[in-house]
Amino acid sequence: MEYLYGSHTVYQIEYHFVWVTKYRYKVLTGDVAERVRELVRQTCAAFEIRIVKGVVSKDHVHILVSAPPSLAPSEIMRRIKGRTANYLLEEFPHLKRRYWGQHFWARGYFCATVGQMTEEMIRQYLEHHFEPNIGDNFQMEPE
Repeated sequence: MEYLYGSHTVYQIEYHFVWVTKYRYKVLTGDVAERVRELVRQTCAAFEIRIVKGVVSKDHVHILVSAPPSLAPSEIMRRIKGRTANYLLEEFPHLKRRYWGQHFWARGYFCATVGQMTEEMIRQYLEHHFEPNIGDNFQMEPE
């Protein structure tokens, strides 16, 4: 397990994202696919997001990223989808004709967290690494 370090944090947060082209048009091929890869890499690097793995298919993109805790998943997607759409529509005239209205990507996306620690591992850590103190279990009191 590899931990990353911020100025005041130690973290290991990974997200699996999938997003699709509008209308699921199969336009992510050749130069367009290569440019998507390049733009996603640049955008992630600018925000200290490390790409663990990624695939560009004809109508969707999968990436597994490690991100700092200061970036919400929605913010990561907003930046990646926004930047890539702007550049792609500007650089490829055939896409601009097909996607009038500046909407290259479909509205939503899929996101799942990828955990290295199981619930049982965390429970054992909490039970064995601290002095037990009655009332420190953070559980709601029964009403």
